[in-house]
Amino acid sequence: MPDLLIELFSEEIPARMQAKASDDLRRLVTDGLVEAGLTYASAAAFATPRRLALTVEGLLAQSPAVQEERKGPRTDAPEKAVEGFLRSAGLTADQLERRADKKGEVFFAVINRPGRDAAEIVAEVLAEVIRKFPWPKSMRWGTGSLRWVRPLQSVLCILSDDGGHAVVPMEVEGFVAGDTTEGHRFMVPGRFAVTGFEDYAAKLKRAFVVLDPAERAEAIWHDATQLAFAQGLELVKDKGLLHEVAGLVEWPVVLMGEINKDFLGLPAEVLQTSMKEHQKFFSVRDPKSGQIVRFVTVANRETADNGATILAGNQKVLSARLADAKFFWQNDLRVAAEAKMEPWLDSLANVTFHNKLGSEKERIDRITALSREIAPIVGADADLAEQAARVAKADLASEMVYEFPELQGVMGRYYSDAAGLPSEVALACAEHRSPLGPSDEVPTAPTSVAVALADKIDTLTGFWTIGEKPTGSKDPFALRRAALGVIRLVLSNDQRLSLLDLVAKGLAGDDDLGISRDLLSFFHDRLKVYLRDDGIRHDVIDACLAMPGSDDLTLLAMRARAVASFLQTDDGKNLVQGFKRANNILRQAEEADGVAYEYGPDRKFAEDPAEIALFDALDLADGAISSAIEAEDFASAMGIMASLRQPIDAFFEAVQVNAENAVVRRNRLNLLHRIRTVCTQVADIGQLEG
Repeated sequence: MPDLLIELFSEEIPARMQAKASDDLRRLVTDGLVEAGLTYASAAAFATPRRLALTVEGLLAQSPAVQEERKGPRTDAPEKAVEGFLRSAGLTADQLERRADKKGEVFFAVINRPGRDAAEIVAEVLAEVIRKFPWPKSMRWGTGSLRWVRPLQSVLCILSDDGGHAVVPMEVEGFVAGDTTEGHRFMVPGRFAVTGFEDYAAKLKRAFVVLDPAERAEAIWHDATQLAFAQGLELVKDKGLLHEVAGLVEWPVVLMGEINKDFLGLPAEVLQTSMKEHQKFFSVRDPKSGQIVRFVTVANRETADNGATILAGNQKVLSARLADAKFFWQNDLRVAAEAKMEPWLDSLANVTFHNKLGSEKERIDRITALSREIAPIVGADADLAEQAARVAKADLASEMVYEFPELQGVMGRYYSDAAGLPSEVALACAEHRSPLGPSDEVPTAPTSVAVALADKIDTLTGFWTIGEKPTGSKDPFALRRAALGVIRLVLSNDQRLSLLDLVAKGLAGDDDLGISRDLLSFFHDRLKVYLRDDGIRHDVIDACLAMPGSDDLTLLAMRARAVASFLQTDDGKNLVQGFKRANNILRQAEEADGVAYEYGPDRKFAEDPAEIALFDALDLADGAISSAIEAEDFASAMGIMASLRQPIDAFFEAVQVNAENAVVRRNRLNLLHRIRTVCTQVADIGQLEG
């Protein structure tokens, strides 16, 4: 079985596109091969700034011959129908067979497809993949019609086995496949031939190209951390930057540089963000002070002076960048200290948040009023919450945040301190947008929680009011993220509040019950996604949503977790089945008789010991379950409920509910209603699946 090696060599591929491009190459080529009848043992794709590579091992040398039978039209069908069938089958009329069928005599086509050589199939598949490759952005160059992310330069495509290798005869848009590639652009220019993947990877490494992006990233991280450790420092972790830098170099050479002492007084976040965004530098900090003191850059080549010239150039450019940052910082501090950020707040009146929702200043006014109302609910001081909400977004108008939008909130904390505001206000400025993502920390300080909730509730109610709700995969205003943020704020802080009340406060003068209910349903959908990570099924949450207080997310989550744990036990599973049996019998009887069997069953009509035992068990459990629910001890309530499993099972084994005696039958149906009532005090377990 031969192995396949493909390389598409081009000008520099943007780092952000490389991972998906290598995955797309593997998927499209292997899918095409399999569809054509060529199976394989394994496949792996790689990317560097100048190449996409794919190795496919254990490929069939030839696709198997296939015989296919197709049923066609009746033999007396119109001539055009028969001609269409012949075209689709690729046969002539004399090659068709006549066979008897239930509807008369019909034509059958027996199509024999001979096996094809792997090289022929690979050439077809790869040419199609190159022509239709799904780059997010692509370009044409020269006079050709081919589109690629950057000008394509060569195509390597070979099949190899123990007997040697052969170039796959293929041509696409003027590019003829070969068996040569290039190494590092500067360190080893010129082309060389390869015979297979192992030879390819080894020769590339000798030519100063590390093919595997994971290997490049690991080498960068190892060398950078070792350089920092040798100086008693530590590298600031940044996985995103690491993967990006690994996509910028083919031969990573890690260098550590110094930051001019004039800039060491800048906040660590400013230094880190400026170096990352502008220069793709890693930050190195002093673990004792937490201050960023050096940087790590990754060059794409080795030099005779061990990178001294590269570092000198980088440090010169960095100083110019940090001089700008220092200027912004000093100006912003003056506005914060002398004017208490008021000029920024005034200027936000001219910044549009959304054309239907007003300016940023109008939004701040709404969040400020809402924060004051939410504060007592979450245990915060109303005056502090109002003060924090008023300045939390002021840094949007600062020069630093204008330059680095990702520092919004972070800079607000510094400016709040500079303005002499309370520490709770400064913390709320930093945390009011959190949590932004599923891995973000959740604020716990009451003032921060109040402002963060107000920020997200205003976003949700505002866009709901103007009809801008998420549809399908589209969510341009990140409303799902905002709802998840509310859920995490409430659950992580064990807050007991009514979401409907919060939404009503957010809607203010536009209190529409339809909007409130629809938004609550949206929260419930997000809660299902959130609790799924805890192993809680959607039907469990649906069963709990049927109970009162479904807009209290903490209460709802407590119910759901108790029910989910209950269903992990044998007693729980069996009780659900017993309940469903009772509920089905009761529902069928009510539909057939046209009455509701909701009256209390009478023990004196019980005829069987199992029936009496069920009366006793329900009497004992009912009060205990009610007490546990009143104490919000849902786990205990479900545990007590589990004790009903045995008497319910025994009841169904011993008696026939639909007895001939009408009085006994009615009493037993009323007894089933009591089972329904007792067993649905925590959740509507009739909605549980299975």
